[in-house]
Amino acid sequence: MGVTPTAPTPRSAPTPRSAPPARPAVLAIDAGNSKTDAALIAADGTVLGTGRSGGFQPPRTGVEEAVDVLAQAVAEAAEAAALPLPAPGEPYAEQVAACLANADLPVEERRLADAIGARGWGSATRVFNDTFAILRAGLSGGEPPRGVAVVCGAGINCVGMRPDGRTARFPALGQISGDWGGGGGLAAEALWWAARAQDGRGGPTELAAALPGHFGLGSMAELIEALHLGTLAHGRTHELVPVLFSVAAAGDAVASAIVERQADEVVVLAAVALARLDLLEEEAPVLLGGGVLTAGHEQLDRRIAAGLARRAPRARVSVVSAPPVLGAGLLGLDALGALPEAHGKLRAHFG
Repeated sequence: MGVTPTAPTPRSAPTPRSAPPARPAVLAIDAGNSKTDAALIAADGTVLGTGRSGGFQPPRTGVEEAVDVLAQAVAEAAEAAALPLPAPGEPYAEQVAACLANADLPVEERRLADAIGARGWGSATRVFNDTFAILRAGLSGGEPPRGVAVVCGAGINCVGMRPDGRTARFPALGQISGDWGGGGGLAAEALWWAARAQDGRGGPTELAAALPGHFGLGSMAELIEALHLGTLAHGRTHELVPVLFSVAAAGDAVASAIVERQADEVVVLAAVALARLDLLEEEAPVLLGGGVLTAGHEQLDRRIAAGLARRAPRARVSVVSAPPVLGAGLLGLDALGALPEAHGKLRAHFG
């Protein structure tokens, strides 16, 4: 009787091993007063992982504590990219490009670059004021940046760059460096005029009712008391900026004058920066960013456009709505001489 041969037991196909993640080319960081974004980016522009942490405020917390906040976003980005913790002396990326609020002076940029470099996140570290992130994010292609950016968010600032490396910038330290406006300044100005309207030192304005009404209070006297005694956190005054613009849009003369002054400040910053870079007579981009300038306030936008048409008629004005971490990433790719396709892929990721 024949014996039926037993078929050999099939072997399971070997499980394919996933390739180890490529070492990122760029660690991009954008850190503002309220939040920090980090992105690890491959040489071809692929975003490998992103992370977010709190605000970056070295004047209040100290440099090392502020950099600790950046470290939280970097660690989250590395985890999202499935990157193992680097061995001592082995950085996450070739290039760290960090665009930071409160890096207003070159000396502050150098100090922060030293502190970040000491963390060993990159083979090289470059620190910029965060306004440079808006400028770079608003310029297409892989060519070196050329143009001017004005940011009006919590504060106001302006920078400009030429491909030859020349820059134009302002200290942007508030009143002591000649600045006016930004969200904090607009709220303070609205409160000042509203207080004087109520007690008779100033002319009438609907702000006197609208500002306390936003917080459910009946008068400016109640709002002043609440802010003074701390029953209303002073940080909440930023909520008054949309109220100011709403009252101005309804035709209030005092509120309108504040909005128009803010527009004029944006215009003069851009025009002076263009002149410093010898771009006033050339076609050059003027990029607008920050919460105040991206909110679509018609009265503000219209006056900015008219002012620039007079002072810089060849300027091409546009609003940058892309996240600033894109600009930090592009600056990092610039430093590595990345191909234009890499810039395009990174830009497409952030939409």
